[in-house]
Amino acid sequence: MDKMIREAMYWSKEGDAIRCELCPHRCLIKVGKRGLCRSRLNSAGKLFAVNYQKSISISVDPIEKKPLYHYHPGSQILSAGPNSCNLSCFFCQNHPISQEDQPTMNFSFEIIKSIFAEYKNLPHRIALTYTEPFTWYEFIHDLAAEIPDLKIVLITNGFIMDEPLSEILPKIDAMNIDIKSINDEFYKKHCGGRVQPVLNTIKKANEQGVHVEVTNLLIPGLNDSEPEITKLAKTMAEINPEMPLHISAYHPDFKCDIPRTTSQDVMDAVKLAKQHLRWVYSGNIGWGSFTDTICEKCNQTIIHRRPNNVKMLMTDKAEQPVCKICNESVWGRF
Repeated sequence: MDKMIREAMYWSKEGDAIRCELCPHRCLIKVGKRGLCRSRLNSAGKLFAVNYQKSISISVDPIEKKPLYHYHPGSQILSAGPNSCNLSCFFCQNHPISQEDQPTMNFSFEIIKSIFAEYKNLPHRIALTYTEPFTWYEFIHDLAAEIPDLKIVLITNGFIMDEPLSEILPKIDAMNIDIKSINDEFYKKHCGGRVQPVLNTIKKANEQGVHVEVTNLLIPGLNDSEPEITKLAKTMAEINPEMPLHISAYHPDFKCDIPRTTSQDVMDAVKLAKQHLRWVYSGNIGWGSFTDTICEKCNQTIIHRRPNNVKMLMTDKAEQPVCKICNESVWGRF
């Protein structure tokens, strides 16, 4: 067995087959086969994480790209991701690396340590992103133990079982969770999943003190109606009205040829969601007022975001950043 392959966590035997217990699919995997996510292989009656320490890409990105707007704005973050996903969205914007097998590169703990040793000004944080990091579960688990002072950030679809989620959350500093739709029928028909496990992940991560932001990809005719946007915003507000929501424009990709989302539709959705949430942002339509953080009390820009140029007009007060103009508190980690 390849030394870069590790025995998987969360599975049980069912005859010669294996029941994977990592995500709600609970794949029954026969000998020699992989689960739906392609990252877990039944080899001779044991389940192995075949993507362990293997990354589809390694780069340094602006934290805003994730997107995370209230988590160390203006900083850079080491980024990597596995060649796998446990959903099958027909509109996937990253399908070549999430839905198809691609060459990967070694991303061992030694390589990660060497990157931070060479780039000493790089913040000691890592984003597991691009595809679905929960399919990299064993790697995340072991990375936290191997480099305990490293802050781990997940850009995830949130589709995971409760027990492995509970075990991994104490190791996670921040998450952006992609909620495809607030409606379960959308998940079943278009993503091969369900919405409730995602809502559970958002709620539980928020309760356990993980910094959480949420993204929704707005697709014309599928999840962009006013009632749906309102329901999504209200549901997020019930969990935490301070939790930032990013509403991003879709473009035709993979198996979907629906025309791209217009900028106006995104901006209208942002305005609608802002009736229930304090921080709502646009995505994939360029930079402007809807990517800035505006103080709701005095209406002044407190975080101005443009490519490679983030300016903050805040001050620290009793450990909580506040607007320099009116002292209104700003939620997040800065």
